[in-house]
Amino acid sequence: MSDIIKQLEAEQMGKEIPVFNPGDTVVVGVKVKEGKRERVQSFEGVVIAKKNRGLNSAFTVRKISYGEGVERVFQTYSPMIDNIEVKRRGDVRRAKLYYLRGLEGRAARIKEKLATKSKAPKATSKPAPQSTPQSTPQSTPQSTPQSTKGENNHG
Repeated sequence: MSDIIKQLEAEQMGKEIPVFNPGDTVVVGVKVKEGKRERVQSFEGVVIAKKNRGLNSAFTVRKISYGEGVERVFQTYSPMIDNIEVKRRGDVRRAKLYYLRGLEGRAARIKEKLATKSKAPKATSKPAPQSTPQSTPQSTPQSTPQSTKGENNHG
């Protein structure tokens, strides 16, 4: 029975969701139905909480609108969500940012996360062995005098 539920959840979770964390500023495109028309309304704010529960995942976005704090909880895999765009990454040390509710103005701002170091493998000091050493002749490097610290090279 649980395998059937997992399979159904996996089918419904097929939507591509970008990676974002609490502290990030996101723009959520929400489908709004007005009469017979349907349009996409944007809701931009800071993610203050995220709940990862598979199909039941949700996140809370907070923004200040005309001086009033507005929070909205979105179901991550809801068909009402058209798109999610991450505007900027926030540098925070908490998973739940509920303390922002009590802050106003500049105090409620979140530092932007600087670019993280790339996870590329480090280059080795040994050069890669050549498959055909006869194809290109090796030239000897010319020696040039290099100055060292504290050495005076004025004349």
